[in-house]
Amino acid sequence: MKLRQRERPAPDRSVESDTWGLAPGEQIRPGLKAMSLLGGGRLFEAYLAHDGRRMCLVVAKLLRPGRLDRSSVECLKREFEALKRLDHPVIARGFDACFDGSQPHLTLEHLEGPRLSTLLRRYGPLPMDQLLPLALQLGSALHYMHEVGMLHLDVKPKNIIMSGPPRLIDLSIARTLEGAAGLDGPTGTTGYMAPEQEDPRGPVKVGTGADSWGLGVTLFEAATGRLPIPSERPRLGRTGRGPELPAQFQEVVSRCLAADPAERPRPGEAVLALEPLVAALPRRFPLSPPRPGSYGGRG
Repeated sequence: MKLRQRERPAPDRSVESDTWGLAPGEQIRPGLKAMSLLGGGRLFEAYLAHDGRRMCLVVAKLLRPGRLDRSSVECLKREFEALKRLDHPVIARGFDACFDGSQPHLTLEHLEGPRLSTLLRRYGPLPMDQLLPLALQLGSALHYMHEVGMLHLDVKPKNIIMSGPPRLIDLSIARTLEGAAGLDGPTGTTGYMAPEQEDPRGPVKVGTGADSWGLGVTLFEAATGRLPIPSERPRLGRTGRGPELPAQFQEVVSRCLAADPAERPRPGEAVLALEPLVAALPRRFPLSPPRPGSYGGRG
């Protein structure tokens, strides 16, 4: 089984021009004012916003002006339904939503801290005293999602905010177990999708193993600074920041990248396998952004 290498597509100029262009202080709805643009994707754009009712900063995730069709609104509704079903300290919270106005949107928890992808790009692989606890936190969040019948389907460093604890974000393509089994086209991010996500009409249906694959690719990248190269069971070796990674960690990640989903450990099993390694760390670190000038500064 071969893994795809990272693709770097050219910027989508149509996305860049399809924006609300909200100015600071502009109202999204009564009591919710835009502060600044945070970013976005093909379907959504996200603004830092002030929620007057809660008297705090939130994230407003709006459908782009050119994506106000019924299927896009349904996608927004599906994400909000997923957020309402989930209540876990490592999963970002959703507060409320508007589907009928001129600017359909979700209101989400605002998290302080850089994305894991930013830390890896700027500072390279994580040291073990951050990597191992991160593995447990992500595994626990995915285990919980599976327990309540949900799949994330887009686990990757860009969807992890390194606050304390780290937080898993973006449920825009999350599905129920039944919904994932019925997918009929590629769903996820190239480089992080399990083989069955790339071809869900094949003999293997998308299930919990897809999130185990995403967990494995994410931990491989966090440990090495790169995506797995084409191979059957890649070895991680050294992180570039110290001694070789523990054999048990390497084994867990390797099993997560098994071609056959039945051979991949469930996230809860991965947590149980890695807990002794975290307990053996010389000291516990909060998974928060380190100080500027040190490893992993604010991103």
